Amino acid sequence: MTVRAGLGLGPLPRPRAGRAISCKPRHFDGLHKRGLDAVSVDQFGRVVPEELRTRPDGAAALRYFDSLGTVTIEEMLGLWRGSGLNTGHPMDGLLETFGWYGKRFDSPEEVHPLVFPTGKGRLFCINPSFLPVGVLLRHPGLARLPVAPRLFGVARPLIATTRPQARLRMTQHRGVVTATMCYDRLPAHDAFRRIDENTVMGAMDIRGLRQPLMFLLRRERIQR
Repeated sequence: MTVRAGLGLGPLPRPRAGRAISCKPRHFDGLHKRGLDAVSVDQFGRVVPEELRTRPDGAAALRYFDSLGTVTIEEMLGLWRGSGLNTGHPMDGLLETFGWYGKRFDSPEEVHPLVFPTGKGRLFCINPSFLPVGVLLRHPGLARLPVAPRLFGVARPLIATTRPQARLRMTQHRGVVTATMCYDRLPAHDAFRRIDENTVMGAMDIRGLRQPLMFLLRRERIQR
């Protein structure tokens, strides 16, 4: 069974010239029963050291990241629930403000980095190149204004996409080779390390920033 079939998405269509791989809103019965609200790092439980869950510390987060094992591309395939890890990075909590669900890896060539809920058990993907990353890095408080989630909802039809926006590759990061999500149009990549078979830690390395944005992903097993 393919990953997509296991997620209830049906078989993956063969890409043809000029044809987009679908990321249209889809219904997941198993997900709808549990809800699609954003999760916090506390919901990852004991797989994450308490010091990382309770105190922002970028250096400690990187030490923990470096202690973890590597992960393969095959191990990353599937749908993952995400949560940011507070380390004092200027983008901490930014995606959670808008209800970020996680990431979807359909194949090494078809990756959807930013998956959000629409409500009623549906998920949709957005194009990360439309996010004003530079502005938000300089003025992170803008994303935390009360009106920001409302504006995101209004802009959703304009930034939603049916095309994959990244790929998975094995790259060297911090001295080891591990599965890495490479954005198509952003000067950034996400390197992953294995916490256990269903949980990984990610480090988003952004051009121009010395400190990576740290986050967690938990594999979603869809009940059909």
